[in-house]
Amino acid sequence: MRTDTMTRLNRRPSTLRVAAAALSSVALMATLSACGGAASGSSAESLTEVSLVFKGALTVCTDSPYAPFVYEEKGKLVGFDVDLAKQVADELKVDLDVIDVPFDDITSGTSLNTEVCDVAVSAMTITGERARVLDFSSPYFDAKQALITPRGSGLDQLTELAGARVGVQKDTTGETFMSDFAPATAQVTAYDDAAGLQAALDASEIDAAMLDNTVSSEFVASNGKLKLAREFDTGEQYGMAVKKDGNIPLLRTINSTLAELREDGTYDKIFDKYFG
Repeated sequence: MRTDTMTRLNRRPSTLRVAAAALSSVALMATLSACGGAASGSSAESLTEVSLVFKGALTVCTDSPYAPFVYEEKGKLVGFDVDLAKQVADELKVDLDVIDVPFDDITSGTSLNTEVCDVAVSAMTITGERARVLDFSSPYFDAKQALITPRGSGLDQLTELAGARVGVQKDTTGETFMSDFAPATAQVTAYDDAAGLQAALDASEIDAAMLDNTVSSEFVASNGKLKLAREFDTGEQYGMAVKKDGNIPLLRTINSTLAELREDGTYDKIFDKYFG
């Protein structure tokens, strides 16, 4: 059965995108907890039957825009995350319904705990803090931090940012990274969202930007005066998430689907579509 993709858009300003360095072991422990130890008090049905908020549809929460993971095109939310979520819906033989919600509602567990959606897929970094309120899938994407600077600026290393104006996105790994490693004289300014950070860089209000390498290509592609100066391996990994201790069968389906996509080459095809 083919699945259709439906989109519900909530018109609102872009929200914060929180990120922090994470290890794949966090995802593994969260998955094992969801699929094992957390189930001791659950009914047999809750361990075998996938429960969906709306019958016949997998409802996905995401925070848009965050291209190329999710963005609006012709009135629909599309992107890398959406395509992966559709593969899960296909496995369940249901439709896909994508909802745009505030990122904070995703990371806090609010959207899942109040049954706004079945799963959150929103370029969300797996962290220990988030794993206390969400059950994460196995990682589906590795990310790094990227330094974006104007061509010819001579700003290619962290040490060269001394005295420079550097922009980051508020409450992200980029902000944490700069707080930990930037020269003491660097002037770091935090912006509410990626769009504001990009606008500041385009307008030369800042001398450099630090952000996820997964979206840095969008900055460079839209402004030929910018370049990717350097990437920093922070060990970040993105994961899908379900309600804490609340949907073990769905988590199992997500993990098995991700494994199958990598094994049969479908993951690579989707990856190349957006990042190739």
